[in-house]
Amino acid sequence: MSHTQLESMRSDYEGCSRCSCCKWIPHAQIMSWRYAKSCPAVDRYNFHAYSASGKLNMALSIIDKRSELSDAVASVIYRCQLCGACQVSCQNYRDDIDHCDSFHVMRSTCVQEGFVLPEHLDIIESMKRDDNTMGMSKAQRGDWAAGLDIPDINTRKVDVLFHAGCRYSYDGKLQETVRKWATFLKKAGINIGIAGRDEACCGGRAYEIGYQGEMKNYAEDMASRVKASGAHTLVTPCSDCYYAFKYLYPKNNLGMNVKVLHTTELTDGLVRQGIIRLKGTVPMKVTYHDPCHLGRRGESYKSGWNGDVKLMRPVQFKQTGREGIFDEPRNLIKAVSGVELREMERIREYSWCCGAGGGVLEAEPDFAVWTAKDRIEEAKTTGAEAIVTACPWCEHLFAEAIKATGDTMKVLDVVDLLELGLGGE
Repeated sequence: MSHTQLESMRSDYEGCSRCSCCKWIPHAQIMSWRYAKSCPAVDRYNFHAYSASGKLNMALSIIDKRSELSDAVASVIYRCQLCGACQVSCQNYRDDIDHCDSFHVMRSTCVQEGFVLPEHLDIIESMKRDDNTMGMSKAQRGDWAAGLDIPDINTRKVDVLFHAGCRYSYDGKLQETVRKWATFLKKAGINIGIAGRDEACCGGRAYEIGYQGEMKNYAEDMASRVKASGAHTLVTPCSDCYYAFKYLYPKNNLGMNVKVLHTTELTDGLVRQGIIRLKGTVPMKVTYHDPCHLGRRGESYKSGWNGDVKLMRPVQFKQTGREGIFDEPRNLIKAVSGVELREMERIREYSWCCGAGGGVLEAEPDFAVWTAKDRIEEAKTTGAEAIVTACPWCEHLFAEAIKATGDTMKVLDVVDLLELGLGGE
């Protein structure tokens, strides 16, 4: 059987030196043995095949006809959150491999050859039927904004298109968070608009679980919606959507011709300019969790180099994870008087994944919760009362993990602290 897609990544597979650095945060960053690991999959299943190196070796074996793609191999490929921690360690410490791109190709090959997961098929069916990943009705997409008096881009031109994303739109426990973000921007004088019930999925999750062609349809839909809105900026509170817009779309030549910002980026600028003034005092110790798709995976796609990774590309073309969104959320947390930010050991580009990405939450919920529990344990070592983040998927899974353990740790979005910092205004 032909494995054309896998063959296209041969240089990456051959470039792996089998050093196993993909299993750990870079050695110079390690603060303790307990929190030295970077890969949830190899830590959970404790077998080399689950590491980035192991998966690359399997792919090379398949295209060299030393082994075959099978259900067992596919199960290893799917038990990965695509968090990108392995790629950061590889590119910052040893080799030069775009691990996540390689994994995307492996998953696409699995789908093409019929090695699919029923839970992932449910996601795709939901997207085809109702334009979302949550199995919810299309008609309910804009219900989260009821009563906020936000302009509908179908009837009015706006400066900023606000894209809520699937989980914020439908998760009843998180809808108040997205309402806060939209209200915050509106009160700051930002001319935002929404697509309401016509908003659709970004398509990023479909791409990550191996259905790459599906994302193209949603990217084209987004581009036409942006153009029709008249917006010069697209802002989203969802880290997964942000990653799709900043990395997956340009990587696949699916441009939107618009500036893309996460809500923390836009709001940080508003606070710095004095447009938003935080007058309240919030006596609270918190720690911040860097979402994978906002942090290390949130840096813009770097085009313009097509050489052989085994020869090491120039650093300006590497996707090292260092240029993601790290400072802006922390700036906002620190701007709230009385809040004490206590950092965990694994932060910024070396952050431990929450566990929800790459289709793992849907197909392997026990593995997802196991990963989240490890992060909650790390958060507790800081003495923080709350773990703060800027991603609905992280918030959802942390809440589930805390519920399962009976812990008292609070889960907050950055905007929750900002609201408290307004001092009741």
